Amino acid sequence: MSDAAPGIVLAVDLGTGGPKTALVSLSGEVVGSAHRRVEPRVSADGAAVQDPDAWWAAVVAGAQEIAAAHPDEMAGVVAVAVTGQWGSTVPVDAAGEAVGDCMLWMDTRGRDHARSVLGGRVSIEGFAPRTVLEFIRRAGGAPSTEGNDPLGHRLWIEREQPDVYRRTATFLEPIDLIATRFTGTVAASPASMLLSWLTDNRSLSGAAYDPVLVRLAAVDPTRLPPLVPTQSVRGTVQASVASELGLPPGVPVVTALPDLHSAALGAGGIEPYAAHVSVSTSGWIGCHAPSKKTSIARQMATVPSALPDRYILANNHETAGVCLEWLRNGVLLADDGLGPTRDVSFDDITAVAATAASGSGGVLFAPWLNGERSPVADADLRGSFLNLSLATTRAELVRAVLEGVAHNSRWLLEASEKVLRHPFHDLRMIGGGAQSDVWCQIHADVLGRPVARVGEPLLTNVRGAAFFAGLVLGQLEASDIGARVPIDGRFEPDHDARRTHDLLHAELVRLPKSQRGLYHRLNGAGGLRG
Repeated sequence: MSDAAPGIVLAVDLGTGGPKTALVSLSGEVVGSAHRRVEPRVSADGAAVQDPDAWWAAVVAGAQEIAAAHPDEMAGVVAVAVTGQWGSTVPVDAAGEAVGDCMLWMDTRGRDHARSVLGGRVSIEGFAPRTVLEFIRRAGGAPSTEGNDPLGHRLWIEREQPDVYRRTATFLEPIDLIATRFTGTVAASPASMLLSWLTDNRSLSGAAYDPVLVRLAAVDPTRLPPLVPTQSVRGTVQASVASELGLPPGVPVVTALPDLHSAALGAGGIEPYAAHVSVSTSGWIGCHAPSKKTSIARQMATVPSALPDRYILANNHETAGVCLEWLRNGVLLADDGLGPTRDVSFDDITAVAATAASGSGGVLFAPWLNGERSPVADADLRGSFLNLSLATTRAELVRAVLEGVAHNSRWLLEASEKVLRHPFHDLRMIGGGAQSDVWCQIHADVLGRPVARVGEPLLTNVRGAAFFAGLVLGQLEASDIGARVPIDGRFEPDHDARRTHDLLHAELVRLPKSQRGLYHRLNGAGGLRG
């Protein structure tokens, strides 16, 4: 990279809770940022949706707020980069305008339809053997039989919402919808379409759908967006949008990235097996890897990354940071007339958790508030507090929620290392949950490993999206990235607590199998759908 002042990127991270919009220097500095909340609408029948128009309104409002505070930097933007949630589905018309709600990655209404397409008389983890083997051989992974991904979403819309389906020209991922609003052109990339599993990922180059996979997924190919290469410029900002946001004319828009890919860049983990632990609305363990690996049983795979010469590990916990949000809004501050509803911050809650001893007095919290995806795929799993007694305190209940999420991270971390057959190193915490020293320390204790917190962990994805723009534009080399990611905290495990956490962890990982009948009777077809 030259000695000239680093460029500025307008980066958008479309999280499940709404978009973060930021100006980020290619040096890694976040110049300014804004967040607008967009609430998902979740119901007991498995629905989880959002209004796509609300996303764009929030992006515009956030960008205008930043432009008012940093007009010179906004006028000097060299690129726009979009990242965020993936595995969600927006039906759009030929102009790229949404014709229905977005079905989010946690929407499971298409489960029965997905199983009818993917299953057979004989099944392997719910798949017809020839079907799953073809997906694994070509794509490195397969659609979910739980309906919580684009295959299930498309089938639901086609079979249950025929009016919406007739008006749908293309199904887009949310990040591609936002990029489309910037450019005015409909497009996707192999990276943004990864959870559709419709591209041949044995090669790290190329941008085309595999006709065999398209057929196996029972998708109308005319309703798939055109593909452009992942490491490319997909267009320029429309003049009307540039004027509205205060951007210079002709700013390039790079291909949109899933948050997994931008997080790996923003966390600085460029080398293989240098891992990050994300505690956002959902959670995951990510790292780059040198080759293609797949585990259908554990629902994870390595897929093409944002870098042209390596793969990245993909897996997901349905609920992570949202467990603390549920505790705060649904339990501590429930507006039901039973007690005071004064505002309580997340810092207040984690401070209470810090007063309880490590191990939460033996209380175990299962954090599966919306089922689970990795390392077991089961939409019927639900959360619970276990081993309560009359002596249990509120501080122990609160701490148990934080520890339960960390135990889930440990489960996924250890499963991921087994799948990749390699130990992970340089563990870094990112996401909103990583803002808490208490939660970072709990992760170190439960994992039994040191963890480092990335500076401004809530903004890791926008930093990574900016780095990706720099790579695409040739203003940054991959080898530059590690030194541009700040670390603002290091947490060593409390080895005295190891036996306690080992005992609790062993019990947590037994629950999905030992209680499977209960979960399915209460929450499966014909159950309570709770």
